[in-house]
Amino acid sequence: MKTLYLMRHGQTLFNVRHKIQGWCDSPLTKEGISQAQIVKSYFQDNNITFDHAYSSTSERCCDTLEIITDMPYTRLKALKEMYYGFLEGESEDLNAKTPQDCETFYMYFGGESSNDVKDRMLQTLTDIMEKDDHESVLAVSHSGACFNFLRAIQDPTEELKKGFPNCCIFIFEYNEQFELKKVIRHL
Repeated sequence: MKTLYLMRHGQTLFNVRHKIQGWCDSPLTKEGISQAQIVKSYFQDNNITFDHAYSSTSERCCDTLEIITDMPYTRLKALKEMYYGFLEGESEDLNAKTPQDCETFYMYFGGESSNDVKDRMLQTLTDIMEKDDHESVLAVSHSGACFNFLRAIQDPTEELKKGFPNCCIFIFEYNEQFELKKVIRHL
C-alpha cells in the first residue's frame, strides 16, 4: 500500500494579517518555521521516510518542505493554491462564505473555480502516486488545495469543521484510489 503525506505549509505573514494568499506569496513567520520543525521531529520520531517529495512552487511551501527534509524535491505548479484573481492580497473578509460559494465566486474576479483546483490536484497527485518507485511521498501544498483534493475523494464536511491549520498533515493510502486514513492537526 502506498502512502501520501499531503500537508499544508507553515504559518505565513499573510495568515497572521488575514490576507488572501492564493498565488501571491508571503514568508513563513517564526511560528511557521517552528511548526515545520515540529513536523520534521514528528517524522523522525516515527521513522517516517519518503521516497520522493513534492512542493507547490509557492515559496511558503518550498520553505516548509526544506525545513522538514533536506532530500531533493520537485516543484509543481499544479500543487499551488486556488487562484483568487483580483482578490489576491486583499482581506480575508472578502472571501466566499461557504465551500459551495467558492465553486464559481472567484471566477468573477479573474480567479479559478474550486472544481478546477479539485481536478488539477486529483490528477497531479494520482499521477505522482502511480509512479513505480513512489511508496511513501511527501507533498506540501495549501489549505484550499488540500480541501479541494479531499473533496474529490470524499465528503469533506466533517474534516472542514475540525479545520486545516498550518502544517496539518493528511495521510492517504493509495491503491488505484485514495483513502484518507488520518489527519494530524496539532503536534
